[in-house]
Parts: sequence; C-alpha cells; structure tokens
Amino acid sequence: MTMAENRIFYGFFAFIFGTCIGSFLNVCIYRIPENRSIISPGSSCPDCHGSIPFYLNIPILSYVCLWGRCKFCNHSISIRYPFVEALTGAFAVLLFFKFALTFALIYWFFFICVLIIISFIDIDHQIIPDCISIPGIFAFTSSFYFLPEMTVMQSFMGILSGGGILYAVAAFYYLVKKQEGMGGGDIKLLAMIGAATGIKGVFFTVFAGSLLGTVAGISTMFYMRISDTKFRIPFGPFLSIGAILYIFFGDGLIQWYFGTISR
Repeated sequence: MTMAENRIFYGFFAFIFGTCIGSFLNVCIYRIPENRSIISPGSSCPDCHGSIPFYLNIPILSYVCLWGRCKFCNHSISIRYPFVEALTGAFAVLLFFKFALTFALIYWFFFICVLIIISFIDIDHQIIPDCISIPGIFAFTSSFYFLPEMTVMQSFMGILSGGGILYAVAAFYYLVKKQEGMGGGDIKLLAMIGAATGIKGVFFTVFAGSLLGTVAGISTMFYMRISDTKFRIPFGPFLSIGAILYIFFGDGLIQWYFGTISR
C-alpha cells in the first residue's frame, strides 16, 4: 500500500478503536454520578434493565440496526450513546492524523476521553466529580514524559495557574455578590487542564471557554426567552472545548494573534 493508503487504513482502525472506547465512556458518564461500578454488571437497557449481549452492543452499528430502540422492550435509546461513540472515534482519527503513532497520540487521546466524560456529566448533573478531576491532576503531570515540549515545572505552573485563576474569580464573585458563582469542580478541572497543557494552555482554555460559554449562554437565553440573570449553564464543557482547541490549534492561533498585534 502507498503511504496515503496506509494513513487511511490506520485512520479507519483509529475510528473503530475510538468508538469502542466511546462505548465505555458512555458507561462512565451514566454510572459515575450514581456511584456505581463501571466494571460490572455489564451493559443493560436503561428502561427494562435487560442485559445487552455483546452482539447487540456494537458501537454505532447496533443503534442503527435496532433503529434506536431496545430489542427487548422496544423503548427508545438516547442518541447520546452513538453520538459519544462517534465523537470519541472522530477525535481518535484527528489525533492520529496530527500526531501519528506517537506517545503524544496516546496521551492526548486519554486526556480528551477524560474531558468527554467530565463534559457530559456536567451537562446532565452540573457537577464535576472529584473522583475524576483530582486523580486527573496527578495523572496528567506525566505530560513531560509524553510531550517533548512540556517539563515538570511547566506542568506544575499550569496546575497553580489553572486552579488559581478560577479560584480568584470565584472568590471575587462571592465577595461582590455574596453567592457562589463558580463551582469547585470547574477549578479542579482547569487545574487538571493546566497539568496537561501548562500556563499557555490554561490562558488559551480560559479565553476560548469563556468566549464560547458567553455566546452559548446569550444564545440560549435569547432562544428560550429567559430573562433571569441568574440563569446558569455548566462551564465544564466549554473549558473542555477550549482545551481541545488548544491541542489542535493553540500554537498556531497564539502565533497568529501575537503576529497580528505586533504589526
């Protein structure tokens, strides 16, 4: 096979592998907030609780073949399941084409998988479980081992700046408004992102996440005609999107920005 054909073949394999991991992420998203084991029992229908055999648990394909319904009780299954599987598969492919078969690919794929779990739990429950973010802070300090551009000091400074920025914002908001405006989960999440990306990644993530969150919040309030200024949307998914944008485009966008303002 030619080099292009090889890349397509490995990209297809990456997608299949990613969807299988995405199926596991669905289990984590559903069970972690309920403090249930993510290992056992096996997958089951969320409505009738019937055990799903392996041949009906093929990522994306089973959902399509069953027309989005449980084979046993015919209850509709949320499109969230194949969406998370496809999303994880897509990121596996994108990471492969950006980093090829390197340690960076493994590291960033694991990092993005954690962000996917956190984001969907935050969307559903508006919480970011400590059992994910705190171990994540320690786990992603290994960035210096997988990423040649990172050092132990950069990772450590990323943790301090990531946790410190949102903590300062939360403390200032509470001082002014006398109410909580930023959850502790967001602070720990940004500290985890800082462990993986360093200070530069933290500032990029905060800027991109805040911009996207503001646009989404205003758009939601306008679309749903919500006039309550205390309306809240989870911030974790936007921080996660900001971090993922940094992985793929961060250096280029930062260079473009400073090149623009220096003209």
